[in-house]
Amino acid sequence: MKIPLKPLLQDQSSEYAALTKVMEDPSNYKPKSDRKNRRTTLLRQIPFQRLMDLKVDYAFKQLFGNEKNKDITVVFLNAILQKTGRNCIKDISFSNIETGGEYVDDKQSRLDLLVTTEADERINVEIQFTNKYDMIKRSIYYWSRVYQNPLQKKMSYKGLKPVIAINVMNFSLFAQTERFHTMYHLYEDEEKFKLTDVIEFHFIEMPKLMKAWKEEKLDPWNDVLVRWLLMLGMVDYRKNKIYEDIYHELEGITMKDKTLRNAFQNWEELSMTQEQYLAYESRLKRINDEEAAERDAELRLQEAKEKAIKEGRKQGIEEGIKEGIKEGIKEGREKGREEGKEEGKREKEAIASRLLAKGMTIEEVVEITRISKNKVIEIQYCLVKNKK
Repeated sequence: MKIPLKPLLQDQSSEYAALTKVMEDPSNYKPKSDRKNRRTTLLRQIPFQRLMDLKVDYAFKQLFGNEKNKDITVVFLNAILQKTGRNCIKDISFSNIETGGEYVDDKQSRLDLLVTTEADERINVEIQFTNKYDMIKRSIYYWSRVYQNPLQKKMSYKGLKPVIAINVMNFSLFAQTERFHTMYHLYEDEEKFKLTDVIEFHFIEMPKLMKAWKEEKLDPWNDVLVRWLLMLGMVDYRKNKIYEDIYHELEGITMKDKTLRNAFQNWEELSMTQEQYLAYESRLKRINDEEAAERDAELRLQEAKEKAIKEGRKQGIEEGIKEGIKEGIKEGREKGREEGKEEGKREKEAIASRLLAKGMTIEEVVEITRISKNKVIEIQYCLVKNKK
C-alpha cells in the first residue's frame, strides 16, 4: 500500500546548523505529547514494501558509501563516535581496499565501508545480516589489516594512525548486557587508564535496539544515533515487516533534521532504481542461499549425530551381550572349577573312609589319598563313632 500523498509543508525552522554537529539543541525537538501534527511526506513515490532493508550490506553501502551522500555518512558516524568522546568528523574520503584473504586459499576480503577522516583516522563499518562468522575475531582481524596497511618499508611506527571498527549486526552477540551499543578499548587492568587511542571497537546489536523501541525506552528526538539506527531497523526483510510507527516518528523528526530527510529521499531513490534493486535482490538471494545451505548443513549434522547415537547404542547393546556371554562363560568356568574341586575333595574323603574301614593305617591312607593327616584322623573318628 502506498503512503498517502500530503502537501509538502514549508520548513519554517532555522537551517541545519552543521553537518558535523551530532547532538542538535534538544529544544529543537518536541516529545510525542507536545509534537505538532504537521508532517512532511517523506516517501512520495514508493510503497513501504519496495524499500530496501538497509541492514543488507549492499543497500547500506549504496546509501552510506556513496560520495554524493558524504554528508549523511559524516552525521551517521559522528552519532556513533560521540559516545566515546572523539572529535567530530568534518570530512571523509572513501577507500576501497581489500584486506587479503582470511585463509590461505580464501579470496580477497573487501571491507563493507572504509573511510578516512581529515584527522587521518580510518573507520571501518561492517554490516552483518547473518550470524555466520565469529564476529569478534573477525572484527579484530579486519582492524589489524587496516591498521598495518599504510605501513611501508623504512616507515616509522609513529606513522600508524588510529583505526575504529564499527560493527552493525542484525543479531544479538553479547548475553552480558541489554545495551544495544557497546564500545571497547585497551585499558590497564588495575587502574583502568587507556593504553592507546589507536584501537576502538563498536558493536551495535539491532535486535536489542528494536526491543528497547517496543518497550518505549528510546528517545529519537534527542538522541541522534537512535534515530539513525531506527531508520536502519524500519524495514525488516527477514520478518517481512515494516515498522510504520518508526516511519511516522522519524517523519516528524525530519521537520528539523534535514540530513535525516535527505537520507530518506536517497533511500527512496535507491529503492526505485531498477538496476540497483535488481542488484539488491541478487544479494538477498545469495544471503538466502547461504542461510539455507547453513541450515541444511546443520540439519545433516544433527541427523548424523542422531544416527551415530542410535548405531552406537545398538552396537553397545551387541557388544554388551558379547561381553556378557564372555563374562558368563568365564564365571561359569570358575564356578565349575570350584564345584569340581569340592566334588574331588568329597570323593577323596569317601575313598579314605573306605580304606580306613578295611583296616589300613592312617599313614597309609594319607599316602594314597594325599589328604591331610588331621583330616584322615577326623574321618576315622567319625567311623568309630558311627559304629558305636
